[in-house]
Amino acid sequence: MSTSVTALTLGGLDKLPAHARRCVFWEIDPAVAADSRSFSDPVFEKEAWLSTVMLEWGSCGQVAHVDGNVAGCALYSPPSAVPRASLFPTSPVSPDAILLTTLRTDSPHRDEDVAHRLVQAVVSDLVRRGVRALEAFGIRTDPPATRLSDRLAGSMTLMERIGAPVRGSAASPTECSPQTCMIDADLLEEFGFKVVAPHHRFPRLRLELNSDHGWKEDVERALDQLLAAASMTPPARAGAR
Repeated sequence: MSTSVTALTLGGLDKLPAHARRCVFWEIDPAVAADSRSFSDPVFEKEAWLSTVMLEWGSCGQVAHVDGNVAGCALYSPPSAVPRASLFPTSPVSPDAILLTTLRTDSPHRDEDVAHRLVQAVVSDLVRRGVRALEAFGIRTDPPATRLSDRLAGSMTLMERIGAPVRGSAASPTECSPQTCMIDADLLEEFGFKVVAPHHRFPRLRLELNSDHGWKEDVERALDQLLAAASMTPPARAGAR
């Protein structure tokens, strides 16, 4: 199985995974998205948003392919270009950080290796551009019961505000929601992100970037593989030649 990751281009917007191409959970102000009179074509709106960000800021996406087939994508941009980013209780994003909004892998390639490759590609791009940090709003889909019960009323109001359905979309209202369009906080932590703004539902996490980041990851992964291989090698018997 061959996996590759390439930067998203203006001419390759139609190569995005199906959900990512029409999902405007992050890119459109919820008040606009809820008004069918001013919002009716999510694919057009998503392409317009991507085109604007790429023309004004530069590369804002990475697309993964497995054996030539699209397997997932990652999207990121300055937080000022993301209307929904201001709605979270853990807002705002740090002024020195870029916001990772989408990290999605599609079936049958829904595994952590593809997601990890996407994050590596995002980090490499941002390090080359001198960005200091990458942040993301994670979601905890199963918060501890005690904390959830303490803030139940507030959480429901928050979910209604953050997860307003997109009317006029070809997708069903349940297809675009915090649960389907946000990144799992546990997954972000597995990839090295640290919580900088705690919340029982929507923590904000941060990954510090530096010029050695990608090199360190490659060395650590190679070392882990060597140690794993060594542990599987049977010890030589005394006197064996």
